[in-house]
Amino acid sequence: MMKHRIYSISVASVYPHYIAKAEKKGRTKAEVDEIICWLTGYSPETLGDQLAKKTNFEDFFAQAPQMNPSRSLITGVICGIRVEEIQEPTMREIRYLDKLIDELAKGKAMEKILRYAS
Repeated sequence: MMKHRIYSISVASVYPHYIAKAEKKGRTKAEVDEIICWLTGYSPETLGDQLAKKTNFEDFFAQAPQMNPSRSLITGVICGIRVEEIQEPTMREIRYLDKLIDELAKGKAMEKILRYAS
C-alpha cells in the first residue's frame, strides 16, 4: 500500500501554517508549541531541533519521546473524517494534531483543549 504524501512532508513546512492559523484568531506560537509538546512529549528545545532538521511527519511521530496516552480521547471530525475512526496510526497522529490546532483556532481555552490530559 502506498503511503500518503503527507508522511514525507516536513513538519517545518507545515508548522508556519499552524502558527498563522492560530495567530489569525488571536492565539500564539507558544500555544501551538504547547499543544505539540503535550501531544508528542517533545520539549520546546527538541521540537525546535526537529523543525531545524526538517523532519518529515512520519519520522516526527515515530521519534516522539512520549506520545500522550490521553490522545486517544481526542474525538471529532477533521477534514471530513472522524479522528477516532482513522485506522492507520501515523495518519491518526497527524489528524490528532490537526484537531488540536483547529480547536485552538476556534478559540477554545487551552485548559479545554488539553482536557484530554487526565
